[in-house]
Amino acid sequence: MEDLVKFVQDEFVTRKDLPEFAAGDTITVYYEIKEGNKTRTQFFRGVVIQRRGSSSSETFTIRKMSGTVGVERIFPVNLPALQKIEVNKRGKVRRARIFYFRELTGKKARIREKRN
Repeated sequence: MEDLVKFVQDEFVTRKDLPEFAAGDTITVYYEIKEGNKTRTQFFRGVVIQRRGSSSSETFTIRKMSGTVGVERIFPVNLPALQKIEVNKRGKVRRARIFYFRELTGKKARIREKRN
């Protein structure tokens, strides 16, 4: 049964060609918001805390600081309103899920940039 569900998801869900990004990277997500009969594009820029799931059910969590308050947002990879993703910085972290990042403030909350 699970194979059938996976087959249907892989066949009929449209795949977006997104750039490669992982935990620790700083990305900007552009997504469409519908208000009444108008649509506008909004962006959310922050550090990727985690990617989870696989294929069509994959999601990623982004965290940014808005003033002194931390804001997290979870985006499904195949969200129809998702327009594009830009990778701003590649971060060097040693884990796939960096939840410890939530408690860090100030200079401790910096992530080293990956060198090419």
